[in-house]
Amino acid sequence: MSAVRCVNLCKTYRQGDQDIKALDHVSIEIDEGDFVCLSAPSGGGKTTLLNAIGGLDIPDSGEVYVAGGRIDNLSKGELADLRLKQIGFVFQAYNLIPVLTARENVEFVMQVQGVPSAERRDKSNAILKEVGLEGLETRRPGEMSGGQQQRVAVARAIASRPALVLADEPTANLDSKTADELMELFTQLNKHHNTTFVIATHDQRVMTYAGRLIRMLDGRIVDDIDQRAA
Repeated sequence: MSAVRCVNLCKTYRQGDQDIKALDHVSIEIDEGDFVCLSAPSGGGKTTLLNAIGGLDIPDSGEVYVAGGRIDNLSKGELADLRLKQIGFVFQAYNLIPVLTARENVEFVMQVQGVPSAERRDKSNAILKEVGLEGLETRRPGEMSGGQQQRVAVARAIASRPALVLADEPTANLDSKTADELMELFTQLNKHHNTTFVIATHDQRVMTYAGRLIRMLDGRIVDDIDQRAA
């Protein structure tokens, strides 16, 4: 079964007195367990496509399917429930809650899901260990490096073991060594848990990790390369 299927997506934004086509009849299918990078220059459409897949942005026309179910016609409440249970997000700006510890940030999603306290704690500790942050569970974001904060964000994204993780420019604020470490982590999570990754990026280093590289320009897909065959 496909993890993601988009059919003929169109999305236009008004910018001043101009209409900007962010998505121009985009169709794409992503299999379960794929590791996909969306590459485009600024304004090329990659973030809009990522947001459409995650239900953060609704296309003007076309259809979006996640795990076999159509999502572009869901209500705001249904989309929030979908994101809570089935999709993990990793953002460029980390989006951690500064007053919470690393463990509490990871626990937050499970708390909203109603997971009991002791189970949340055990799972959070295990996930933080998995992403290389054992011993830093009680540090707050301000006491951690950028790379460590991004690892907390990854731990939070996978806390509920979603089948799909969406990452928007996850290495943008990281130095090259830390960026490589983050991508190695993504690769291991993809391999060990069969988690589907879709990453929007303009970072050439990130693209080398992708099994599949999709290039966009002016809201259209211009290349779809299977790098595993290379």
